Amino acid sequence: MFNALLLEKGDAFKASVQSVDESALPPGDVLVKVDYSTLNYKDGLAITQKGPVVRNWPMVAGIDGAGTVLESTHPAWKPGDAFVHNGWGVGETHWGCLAEKARLKGDWLVRLPAAFTARQAMAIGTAGYTAMLCVLALEDHGVTPDKGEILVTGATGGVGSVSVALLSRLGYNVVAATGKVAESQWLTNLGARTIIDRAELSAPGKPFQKERWAGVVDAVGSYTLANALAQTRYGGVVAACGLAQGADLPTTVMPFILRGVTLAGIDSVMAPLARRQRAWDRLARDLDPSLLESLVEEVPLNDAIAKATELMDGKVRGRVVVRIAG
Repeated sequence: MFNALLLEKGDAFKASVQSVDESALPPGDVLVKVDYSTLNYKDGLAITQKGPVVRNWPMVAGIDGAGTVLESTHPAWKPGDAFVHNGWGVGETHWGCLAEKARLKGDWLVRLPAAFTARQAMAIGTAGYTAMLCVLALEDHGVTPDKGEILVTGATGGVGSVSVALLSRLGYNVVAATGKVAESQWLTNLGARTIIDRAELSAPGKPFQKERWAGVVDAVGSYTLANALAQTRYGGVVAACGLAQGADLPTTVMPFILRGVTLAGIDSVMAPLARRQRAWDRLARDLDPSLLESLVEEVPLNDAIAKATELMDGKVRGRVVVRIAG
């Protein structure tokens, strides 16, 4: 038996931490002990049922996990190996990692970089790994620090806060957009040079606006993304990875055909292993561990449901690490 955050949908939806028999675990070639997990936006949607995230019921929540391998029939993994897991439909179609144990596919796992503990890896989580994918997209499209300002939307969120920390350490001039003015000093400490109110971007705007951004990391979508595109400079790049404001994109083709703007879609869920490993290797090199700690709030598994509600209510900044045992 082991403890897990189980989501059930019978006559009514229920989220609870309860004891589960190991025989109920789904198929997989690696059995793992999860030391730490985390709460991402998608986890919040699933645990509060504010979005249609879960596809199979009952479901153990948790798209991220870090810990050690207990049993393996996969050739790349053996007992005692340290792993990181992100995405792959876990917590949606396959039982997840907000649990003391999980049975996963070895092909889904990334080796825990020596630079990080399991706790630090979950302080990064899918949010931080996605932030690194966004930074890599800017780099791969030639957006260097000398090109100009980089806008980060949703800057106090998980993706946003890690993006600010990464980009500033790499020498970029980061402008952080947030609705939490009280967190301005915190964002400045992470490396943002300028703080703007998200209201400047979140309302309907003209399809073509004054050029400002050399690059954008957007976790918000909707009008925010549309305005960011309309303000991106000639040849600039917008990395889009989220939909906190909405999944719509009310824009025109004008930024693309008149300014050569690139809209780079960032998927973290099904990204191939080589891209994942590249992102984690760069995180180990480029993310300041001391800044990482300033992003983190740790809660035990029993408090994860309440914290997920706070996350969806916009009351959480940075990253939430969930301590699975103890």
